[in-house]
Amino acid sequence: MTSFNFLLGVVKTFKNRLLTVSMKQRRPLHRFSLFIGLLSLLISVVALTPPTALAISGKIQEFPIPTATSDTFGITAGPDGNLWFTEFNGNNVGRITTAGVITEFALSAGNNEPVGITAGPDGALWFTESASNSIGRITTDGSTITSFVLPGPPAFASDPEGITAGPDGNLWFTEVNGNNIGRITTGGTITEYAVPTGSPGGTTSSQPKAITAGPDGNLWFTEALGNKIGQITTAGVITEFALSANSAPDGITAGPDGNLWFTEFGTNNIGRITTAGVITEFPVPTAGSGPVEITAGSDGNLWFTESNTNNIGRISPTPKHKLTEFPVPTPNSEPFGITPGPDGNLWFTEALGNKIGQLR
Repeated sequence: MTSFNFLLGVVKTFKNRLLTVSMKQRRPLHRFSLFIGLLSLLISVVALTPPTALAISGKIQEFPIPTATSDTFGITAGPDGNLWFTEFNGNNVGRITTAGVITEFALSAGNNEPVGITAGPDGALWFTESASNSIGRITTDGSTITSFVLPGPPAFASDPEGITAGPDGNLWFTEVNGNNIGRITTGGTITEYAVPTGSPGGTTSSQPKAITAGPDGNLWFTEALGNKIGQITTAGVITEFALSANSAPDGITAGPDGNLWFTEFGTNNIGRITTAGVITEFPVPTAGSGPVEITAGSDGNLWFTESNTNNIGRISPTPKHKLTEFPVPTPNSEPFGITPGPDGNLWFTEALGNKIGQLR
């Protein structure tokens, strides 16, 4: 808009000068006036035309993580213009610039096993610590790391995994073993809501995994063992939508079409659910690909990781739903988390490859 205003100002100045010359010479400059009118109209049309989606060609660049066998999982865009990721085995939270410079920040002694990570409404990064049964917070300069322990008996690990910022200004997370959806305020107050299907425990839980904010003002999550997609209001009311048996839904994200899109690790599908609960499934071309995480890209498509077949997948939300796969250069790298970056590219983690990938 700034460029448009500048250009329009130049046009107006040029036109005024031409009219001044015309008045002095007492001769109308009809051709110049017509030219200026058409140019003004063209600029107006260009300014009102929405920008086209950024094209992503599929070229991949990888950046090695300093800590060996760190087992990177989650990744998100930070408020500082960088990407932030978790190191499950490395016990670190990492930061990578769009130029590929990596900095690692060590968590407290022991192995906290950080998994999910998201940008919070307070300008910090928030992450789950599955082994220490906590929700962590780190400032963008890495100087302050705080952990908030979940409620419950000390011997019981709720295993928090997915986390996202909610429309209510809080952070929302999943508890795989605790069979809960949790909410934490930026001040550290935690509230838990039991998922209707299942009960706390490794084999009895519905295993809520990923969670995202939906276009309807609610939170949406996956239930890996329950084979369901869940919806929870900011007041804590949960509704579940059943999938086919053994679908094992994992990642979930809000799509550009106003629906929710998710992965089905067990049945090798990409799923779509409307906010009314209507579900459609789309098979991934490569058999047994193990789709895990999914995100909406700057190009208007949905992008997902194929952990078993070492690909990054793309599916169009348009009626044809074209599905394309891009191989990751490092063999058997097990791509896991994926997110759009501030540079318009896709960024992903490689759990076994011990790298951060950029797809542009």
